[in-house]
Amino acid sequence: MKALTLQHPEITRQSLLAKADVITGAWIGIRIAALLLWLAGWKSTAIAELFGVSRWAVCQWMNWANEQGLRSVEPQPAPGRQPRLSAVVQQELDLALQASPEKFGLNRTRWDGVLVVEYLRRFHQVEIKVRQAQRYVRRLGFTLQMPIYRYLQATQKGVEKFKQTVKKTPQGAKILPPASGAFSG
Repeated sequence: MKALTLQHPEITRQSLLAKADVITGAWIGIRIAALLLWLAGWKSTAIAELFGVSRWAVCQWMNWANEQGLRSVEPQPAPGRQPRLSAVVQQELDLALQASPEKFGLNRTRWDGVLVVEYLRRFHQVEIKVRQAQRYVRRLGFTLQMPIYRYLQATQKGVEKFKQTVKKTPQGAKILPPASGAFSG
């Protein structure tokens, strides 16, 4: 097996320290520190033990540094499917969740997964499932609350309308008193 060496001209102590000041992130900092230790004369096994990674990972970092130079320590985009909601839509959803659903013409007082799906469908033409909507709510820092059930108080106008529509006896008909029988007092 051939010995590992850092041969890329961009990989110097000064350039790595400058990159460490610009790039944030613990994992990237570990890679930069591993390269700095290698330049200081440490062995890959000792570096792996220090950072709690495998020796193979340290060797892979060295190979990437030789191939890509300083780009090897820059953060890479994560693989996988792109989110269905763009950053703009997520910001607008964040603002919407801070307001009442009634402000958007939705007939509830609190947000839930179904209501978020309806909001996204109406205002952003995005179709997602309820569980995914709940995940977005959690990701934005909100928690879903149990709905509030309230009994509505009847108004006199509503009572009159109810009597007119539901009553079985015609208007003005004589209502018989309850029959006396075994159940009457």
